[in-house]
Amino acid sequence: IHCNDWMTGLIPAEAKKLGIPSLFTIHNIHTQEATLAQLENTGIPAGDFWDELYFGTYPESFDESYWANPIDLLASGISAATHTNVVSPTFLDEVAMGHHSTIPPHLSHLLYHKREAGVASGIVNAPDRSFNPQIDPYLPEKYGPRRHQTIKPKLKKDLQKRLLLKEDPSVPILFWPSRLDPIQKGCSLLTDILFQLINDYNHLGLQIVMIADGPYQQHFQGIVAYHGISDRIAVQPFSESLSHLGYGGSDFVLMPSSFEPCGLPQMIGCRYGSLPIAHATGGLKDTVRHLNIHENTGNGFLFEHFTTDGFRWAIDQAMEFYQLNPDHKNPQIKRIMEQSKEDFSDERVVADYQKIYNDLVN
Repeated sequence: IHCNDWMTGLIPAEAKKLGIPSLFTIHNIHTQEATLAQLENTGIPAGDFWDELYFGTYPESFDESYWANPIDLLASGISAATHTNVVSPTFLDEVAMGHHSTIPPHLSHLLYHKREAGVASGIVNAPDRSFNPQIDPYLPEKYGPRRHQTIKPKLKKDLQKRLLLKEDPSVPILFWPSRLDPIQKGCSLLTDILFQLINDYNHLGLQIVMIADGPYQQHFQGIVAYHGISDRIAVQPFSESLSHLGYGGSDFVLMPSSFEPCGLPQMIGCRYGSLPIAHATGGLKDTVRHLNIHENTGNGFLFEHFTTDGFRWAIDQAMEFYQLNPDHKNPQIKRIMEQSKEDFSDERVVADYQKIYNDLVN
């Protein structure tokens, strides 16, 4: 049985009692709690597998824990599953070693021991196949690696027109595709340097596009209104069609997350020729390699330290790349788009999970 996240956290315990192997996949480290009483009130026969669950304090007996000893549903899934995986190898290491203060220590402890026992792994997700600029129904013009340099400027003008930005296909556009979550997504790193970026790259006409919901949306809108720069920065609620156009019309994808179990926008950006600017954490570290045009390697711009200086350094690196002669720049974008098809394919993900399935049933 393959289970996913805290919502299925009870299943591995019952499966263990029945002798059925289970895989528990963690996409999101958030959890919920419930008591035995609450479970039984919903019709779940928790008495059948209660001793395989993870309680807030060690349970002396079923009756003693019935009313007031909460069960951690995510921890229960991790603890009882035959094998546990998270959605990137680096995130597994970070959690197991307690590197993230927002993640409860008991979850780190469980994953550490699972990893040491060889029954925990990291498998990077892959974007849906619909994220393909050659077939994307939301793009007014399709393109592939060989046509990016002619079609992306047209899509940029379409994006600028829809967002009421100054229409100029020669300017660089930074695209923020992720929810505006102040805890995980690194919004504060951008707010701290937002106006300075617009000033420092005024000669390039730099524009920033955010197509995302979240608590920081109004904060960004306030900065834009205060400085009167709505022709340079657009902050819009999430829209599927507009988000796809954002990938097609932008040059760089911003991913300064403080932690990131996997992340998909950085991979989607590579498919669309919009190179990621990312913090070296979790799945971002596993999927983004710093660009080196002399060695013909890398696919984006990676900063090590979660600080405004680190983020600004990576953006500056991206701006240097943007200003290169097209004869040097365009082949790199073409290479990255081509390599992303193989590097971020769902066939790879299927093969990784198939291996775990085979190991479990054998």
